[in-house]
Amino acid sequence: MPLYRRALPHHGHLDMLYLLLTLFGCLTGITAVLFGFGGGFVVVPLLYRLLTASHGADDPISQSAMHIAIATSTCVMIVNALIATDKHRRAGNLIRHYLWPLGGFIGVGAVVGAIAAVWVSGEVIRYAFIGYLGVTIVDCLLRRGFLTQNPHVIPRRLGATETSAGGVGIGAIATFLGVGGSVMTVPLLRRCGLSMSQATSMANPLSVPVALAGTLTYMALAGFSQAELGVWFVGYVDLLAFAVLTVGSLIGIRLAAPWIGRIPDRVHAWVYIGLLIIVLLCISLK
Repeated sequence: MPLYRRALPHHGHLDMLYLLLTLFGCLTGITAVLFGFGGGFVVVPLLYRLLTASHGADDPISQSAMHIAIATSTCVMIVNALIATDKHRRAGNLIRHYLWPLGGFIGVGAVVGAIAAVWVSGEVIRYAFIGYLGVTIVDCLLRRGFLTQNPHVIPRRLGATETSAGGVGIGAIATFLGVGGSVMTVPLLRRCGLSMSQATSMANPLSVPVALAGTLTYMALAGFSQAELGVWFVGYVDLLAFAVLTVGSLIGIRLAAPWIGRIPDRVHAWVYIGLLIIVLLCISLK
């Protein structure tokens, strides 16, 4: 049974929903390339709203809306992160020693985060999402090193604790919330002395382990749930929404690619924070 069919039987309503998913998918592609978001900050609030609005409160899909939104987000993120990573590799923005072994520790934390999220109610995840966004926005605004950057400072390497404990923490929180980790990796790399272009570029490959671990874990662990979501689902992953969002994201990535490295650093940082605020407002509205 197609997604939203029960609640919105009219084909015109379905067409509008699919168009909306495509447009927001395009936005995820743009934010992946330019801000390293990978899609979670757009997909999670959007799908959560659509699923709860189009299904009754007692419907299994509505009751699992946050889990579905996060699982589908991590699946879309695989495509976005891999393609955006290749774009930035060609542009020469990737620096290997910031990617490994940090990426490996993020992958370990991602499995832990996905397992934890499956056993926690959707409302808990939603409030965790809101809380973490709020803290991150305040931190970026108040702590020195994010909005302003001294061009003469030589970037420092990540410390052992930042790489190991920090990587596991980033992976766990990112997969738990379905956001890819850019909200943590970008401020971290920014404070190492990297430009916004470099920091957001490396958020994409660092989101790949989160996306892979999160998607596979959500698919596997959904078997422990008693909810019958329908034939368009693999675990908690909504395949129809994934397909439509991916088509849109490919368009967005193509549109954003020419802007890589061309946005002034301070403007890039302010827009990044502005996007976080918009997402916070969207997910906070009940």
